[in-house]
Amino acid sequence: MTEEKKNGAVDERPSEKRRGPVVERRDRKDDRTTTTDQRLLDSRGPSDWVHTDPWRVLRIQAEFVEGFGALAEVPSAVTVFGSARTGRDHPEYQIGRDLGKALAEAGFAAITGGGPGAMEAVNRGCSEAGGFSIGLGIELPFEQGLNPWVDLGVNFRYFFVRKTMFIKYSQAFICLPGGFGTLDELFEALTLVQTKKVTKFPVVLFGTEYWQGLYDWIQNSVLPGGKVGEKDLALLHLTDDIDDAVNVVKDAHKAWADAH
Repeated sequence: MTEEKKNGAVDERPSEKRRGPVVERRDRKDDRTTTTDQRLLDSRGPSDWVHTDPWRVLRIQAEFVEGFGALAEVPSAVTVFGSARTGRDHPEYQIGRDLGKALAEAGFAAITGGGPGAMEAVNRGCSEAGGFSIGLGIELPFEQGLNPWVDLGVNFRYFFVRKTMFIKYSQAFICLPGGFGTLDELFEALTLVQTKKVTKFPVVLFGTEYWQGLYDWIQNSVLPGGKVGEKDLALLHLTDDIDDAVNVVKDAHKAWADAH
């Protein structure tokens, strides 16, 4: 401890070490005598730092910058989710192609997770119709990669960065039948709309036979239990018709454009 007399009062201050904006005191003090830039320039040193949280922050920042830069000039777009396990011979694959085509013809870019299955189908239909086909991939333990129908692709390390891009650059979500990933994105979107983090953002569940059970559970259990309100239930639109799904998107986009 050091003591300084100031107007008759004693100001006790512990010894400290400054590292840029960080102040370390007492047992937390770093006793190294070198400076940060000296350690950077003098030698390579160990490589463990590339796996530390501060370095991860920079990677996260870089992913946001790359994503914003790549997608900043994308036209009005719709994100379509669906299972990566949908085979090319499955009826849902053709639905995805038809939906991608319809979105392109309506003037919307189609954004998917960039993978195979339903995502590939939507990208394919959009690209074949001359639309802007976008894939936002994710690093996974198993090899997946972007499907060949993606015109603009961005790969991400972090799910939360990728989710931000889906939301920021889309006017709507359309969910084809899918698994945990599709459900994750579905409820993420619903939460953001419910809490008004995003506005004029329709969420379409395509395939009533597949989604009806989930909708009924929300309507018959979650709603009566007071966990959501009638307005929250209205955020979901079920359909089996591609034109209907696209019209929901078009109407919401027009309402948003008129308000801005």
